[in-house]
Amino acid sequence: MASIDQIIQRELNPFDPATLYTINFWQEQQNPNLNVDSIHQSIITDIEMVLEQVAQEHNPRTLILTGDSGSGKSYLLGRIKKIFNTKAFFVYINPWPHGDYIWRHILRQTVDCLMKTPDGQTDSQLLLWLKSLLAFQNSSLLQKIIGERKVFIRNLKAIYPSGIYNPNDFFSVLYHLLDPEYTPVACEWLRGDDLDEGALKSLGIKSSIDSEDAAQKIITNLGIISAASQPIVLCFDNLDNIPRLLNGTLDLQALFNVNSSIHSYYPQNFLIIISIITSTWKQNSELIQPADKARINAGYFHLKPITLEQGEAILAARLNALHSLAKTKPKSPIFPLSKEILEKKFPRGKTLPRNILELGRKEYEQYKLKLLNQTQDSQDLTPETKLVTFKLIWQDNYNKTQKKISKITDLAAPELIRMLQEVLNALQCQQVKTKLLRGKYASHSLSYQKQNQEQVIGVVWTEDPNMNSFYNTMNACQKIVNKKLCQTLYLLRATEVGNTKNISSRIYRKIFQGRSKNIHIKPNLKSVHFLATYHSLVNAALANELVIEGRIINLKEFEEIIFDSQILNNCSLLQDLSVVVPTETQEKQNELDLDEIKNFVLNFIRKQSFMERNSIIENTLNQFVKIERSKIDIIIAELERANKIKIIAPTSKSDEQLVCFVSG
Repeated sequence: MASIDQIIQRELNPFDPATLYTINFWQEQQNPNLNVDSIHQSIITDIEMVLEQVAQEHNPRTLILTGDSGSGKSYLLGRIKKIFNTKAFFVYINPWPHGDYIWRHILRQTVDCLMKTPDGQTDSQLLLWLKSLLAFQNSSLLQKIIGERKVFIRNLKAIYPSGIYNPNDFFSVLYHLLDPEYTPVACEWLRGDDLDEGALKSLGIKSSIDSEDAAQKIITNLGIISAASQPIVLCFDNLDNIPRLLNGTLDLQALFNVNSSIHSYYPQNFLIIISIITSTWKQNSELIQPADKARINAGYFHLKPITLEQGEAILAARLNALHSLAKTKPKSPIFPLSKEILEKKFPRGKTLPRNILELGRKEYEQYKLKLLNQTQDSQDLTPETKLVTFKLIWQDNYNKTQKKISKITDLAAPELIRMLQEVLNALQCQQVKTKLLRGKYASHSLSYQKQNQEQVIGVVWTEDPNMNSFYNTMNACQKIVNKKLCQTLYLLRATEVGNTKNISSRIYRKIFQGRSKNIHIKPNLKSVHFLATYHSLVNAALANELVIEGRIINLKEFEEIIFDSQILNNCSLLQDLSVVVPTETQEKQNELDLDEIKNFVLNFIRKQSFMERNSIIENTLNQFVKIERSKIDIIIAELERANKIKIIAPTSKSDEQLVCFVSG
């Protein structure tokens, strides 16, 4: 076995910057070995009591969870989900794109999260919820699932004779949720997708959920019937990126309108947790109507700084795996750090979890460089170093986004437009405004001007398969063209546009085909991954959670880094919109992917300075799931030939080889 110094030289920094913040508790699984139970334990105990009250009384409860940036609010939500995995169903709700889309956004996020499978289960939360509901009400109902749909609906209508909105359609969808053949399309209806006539017919219903009012009532339905099962916990997080009012303040009132509406019905089996930065709450809480603030009936919970003893426990948990590999374990569980370093850095005896982790990252890196006889000066936060670290953070987030979003329609049109708006702002486009269209589909559109150009460009994004909706969208586009509100109109749509017999298709061809300046672009899934990754990092930047080499990066700095990195230049949608210049031709797309991986490998080695070859390969496989191990070996060999890295003991077995970065 190796010494602890040898292990530190070759292993990944356990305080790697890409792992130091949490985005979404369904997007990334917490490692239980890294938890420190004593941190915020009293708050967890109090929230458990609130959850039990909801389960017993079926009255909704709302609590506010505040804390400074870096205090661990998002991480705590993940812990709560893990601890109470068997007591409730958990929903993570990120910022909504528009105030007039908030109910549909909450419904969509709720159903998406209910489709997740909890730890230790084989069924999704949704199926567990539905099966427990039916078993509780009437065990014979499960047997009748195999029978007629009408019998199933009649039984549930007898159990719930009043209070259920659109009971025939709602119970018909619940019926189909229990049939694996129809589960996907039933979920699509329940989350608010605008289904085509064939899909609606297969469910035995006539129309989709297409309004705020309908979405609100479906959420009420879920709250009513979940009283026979377990509570549903709605966790609102990252609220610094919700829509703003004309005066620039956050539109928190929209969220509290939703909260008050939920509280006005009984029974409602919801626990609502609103997680928000302390300063954000102080700046905006006075703007909320007093009657709505009175609905915060489960209290205010504030995350306080942790003690240095708890900080030591965080460090020890991160370092334990490395220490266990050593021939002789270090005397201190936080080596290469020490209590003296903690006390010198935090003389008041308290700090935030993020500060502890950042100190761990920096001290570990300095100690490793010392062992390698390198100076810290070469690793200072130069523009180049900042870019290297950022690209690693970007790739980690991009990888998580790929796993989360499997098709374009996983995101609603207003969400896609909001993400595109954020990216256009970062690319220094001018006058980026949403709602170019008027009426029902306004949030499916935006307009902008390229830098130093007066031409107004319009964008409409619709993936609804329903041809009636497409017809209405095309009519709205025709009005924009007739009024000359933009010089070029782009239609973003990967879904089919119908055949020549459709009136909607004829309008489409008139606007977007022939000699028209208007253009139809078929976006691909990879482009959506670019937009969604950027959006998640915007959320982090606005919440002061985006940290590079110990520095909090605000939105303006983040936009500058994105612009300088040219990462978005590889997004084909942005290329088609002519807002970026492609770094490679489309014919070289496969080569581009390999270049992407090569850049990651080089940045990864540079950041770690010195590592085991196998560790480099495993980390690369985790980030790029489709690449073969042999291709990573080829990339490493190419980097060595280019004198960018050096392989130590190249004739040894692969698991004995070490790789170091060659500076200069």
